[in-house]
Amino acid sequence: MSSISKKEDPRITRTRNLILESFGQLLTKKGFDTITIQDLTDKVQINRATFYAHFQDKYALLDYFVSQLLRQKIEARALGACQYSPDNLKILILTVVEFRSQVRKDWANATQTFDALVEGAIKKLIFDLFMHWLDKLKTGVSHEISATVAASAIYGLANYYSRQKKRPALEKFVDEAFLLVAVNLEQFA
Repeated sequence: MSSISKKEDPRITRTRNLILESFGQLLTKKGFDTITIQDLTDKVQINRATFYAHFQDKYALLDYFVSQLLRQKIEARALGACQYSPDNLKILILTVVEFRSQVRKDWANATQTFDALVEGAIKKLIFDLFMHWLDKLKTGVSHEISATVAASAIYGLANYYSRQKKRPALEKFVDEAFLLVAVNLEQFA
């Protein structure tokens, strides 16, 4: 969870933030598949070249957008600055379950393509966080395998919870999910 080391031009930051804000608004109204680059450039009042200076396409924008939103939630709970512990794992599971449920509720017309892109962004961020946590520990176990299993398990559980019409209490679900994920990480505790 590293921050940008060199100072970025405030105009670039401002434009990127306007693109992200407008994209979020369009996601709630139109849904990802129907959003066009023209919709974004019109809403932000920039030309296409400016958009493409920031993002390769709308898929790269979605990946960045989801990653940034989840990263903010993770950093708000100081998980990026800490190390692996059972308590931090439980907080991470809670954060991802809340985030995935919010995505399902807030963003219109989710499709399989959209869900797959969101899944990829979330899993990558979880994987990176686990690698950050586990690289601080010296063990003989592959960190990549453990991080991959944990990221897939946490996302899968969060996605399962977000799809349920009758959801159990969030705390109860997180306690049960924690037991399933923690088994993979016991050697690091």
